[in-house]
Amino acid sequence: MVDPSVPPLVLGIESTCDETGVALVRGRELLADVTASSMDEHARYGGIVPEVASRAHLEALLPSLEAALASAEVTLADVDAIAVASGPGLVGSLTVGTAGAKALALGLGVPLYGVNHVVGHAAVDELVHGPFPERFLALVVSGGHSSLLLVRDIATDVVELGQTLDDAAGEAFDKVGRLLGLPYPGGPHVDRLAREGDPTAIPFPRGLSKGRELLRHPYDFSFSGLKTSVARYLEAREASGEPFSRADVAASFSEAVADVLVTKTLRACEEHGADTLVVGGGFSANSRLRELAAERCAQAGVELRIPPIRYCTDNGAMIAALGSAVVRAGLPSSPLDLAVDSQMSLSVPVVLPPAE
Repeated sequence: MVDPSVPPLVLGIESTCDETGVALVRGRELLADVTASSMDEHARYGGIVPEVASRAHLEALLPSLEAALASAEVTLADVDAIAVASGPGLVGSLTVGTAGAKALALGLGVPLYGVNHVVGHAAVDELVHGPFPERFLALVVSGGHSSLLLVRDIATDVVELGQTLDDAAGEAFDKVGRLLGLPYPGGPHVDRLAREGDPTAIPFPRGLSKGRELLRHPYDFSFSGLKTSVARYLEAREASGEPFSRADVAASFSEAVADVLVTKTLRACEEHGADTLVVGGGFSANSRLRELAAERCAQAGVELRIPPIRYCTDNGAMIAALGSAVVRAGLPSSPLDLAVDSQMSLSVPVVLPPAE
């Protein structure tokens, strides 16, 4: 007999890019979280190779599932619902995870929920810091996304206020890392190098932060011009033979990115009456972003919630957390012919069946 006081057990599957994640969540409690990364296979190419990522997911999905079940000390028969990231992401990678989730849902006779990968980066914070307030801002920053979300309900009411218009923050870091001759992925290496430099040494530009650009794009982000400024700076120094500090370049670049992200996000908090900010995504592991966000949120009286670094990169826990929120909200399950959507709107936390 089912105990109504026990929250459903949700299995979450993440396969949007180069990490295969499987996790189990009951309510807001994380029971198991297993991640297999194919990053080392991509490093030799200097970037993600979609075909390599898809094959890696095929090889890692079942072992990751078995490991998660063993860690949580449950069986597939105990699973009440399955959540899978159905977008945005790489089409091939999404297809592997979604196909596996469909097979499991059909075989077990449990509901399937296709959820939004980016919204999942915010949802995972509930597993760490508890229930969300009635209204909050979420800044999701990763290799492919820099998105600002107004959230009234993580499962049903997410509004995208702003997004990156070109390079996302993590993507810009990888490209600048390449310009500085650092290994791929560049983000962590640029972050470490920046700690040795002077963030005020070079006045790199803050994109979409002044005049008409700010009025037209109050919450949007642009880092392509900043990346180009770094390239031009390095080219000029190399052409003239003038010495320069790579650490100062990294620090000044990092400061520009963090400054824009935090300034625009706190402006949105003020203008939308939100006194809580959740920061997630792979780039939220950046040390300067964390420091600057903590400093300015404290000054503005905004509660800052950033999950531990292990939950910043892609993982199954974030998908299971969002799936659990969707189940709690009582939303209908997604259809079994659920299609992946590499460009899924960030205002869609879960894919609902078509209206009758």
